[in-house]
Amino acid sequence: MKCPFCAADETAVADTRINDDGDIVRRRRRCLTCDKRFTTYERAELRLPQVIKKNGSRVDFDREKLAASLTLALRKRPVSAEGVEAAIVRIEEKLLALGEREVASEKVGELVMRELKKLDKVAYVRFASVYRNFEDVDEFSQVIREVSLSPQPLGR
Repeated sequence: MKCPFCAADETAVADTRINDDGDIVRRRRRCLTCDKRFTTYERAELRLPQVIKKNGSRVDFDREKLAASLTLALRKRPVSAEGVEAAIVRIEEKLLALGEREVASEKVGELVMRELKKLDKVAYVRFASVYRNFEDVDEFSQVIREVSLSPQPLGR
């Protein structure tokens, strides 16, 4: 693995740990040239479906874009990075379970909204207001009423 600091090719693994689910390996590495340390993550690469956008174009599923959307909705909210990562993993698992080669962007959006609703109600309303492109205050009020009636999320 190439060092992200000095681009040297020689690095050594200092520590290896497997997450609780056993599906991700975390490695602490040390560069043999500059002696800096960094972390890498290893997971099985599965082929996620392509996303069909509203305009009909197709793009590869982008985990980083999904993470950025969740992070933006959760900005300044008390949700841990582990909670966000777990939500991303659940969304990916649901997409894989569909067994489809293509999936509509609306389906991805609905999965994101479902996860946000479990994580943080304020983040859910933020995302819904952009995703559903509310035209008036009544639509916004309806989502707030819906969230107010649902149970409080468990643990963060």
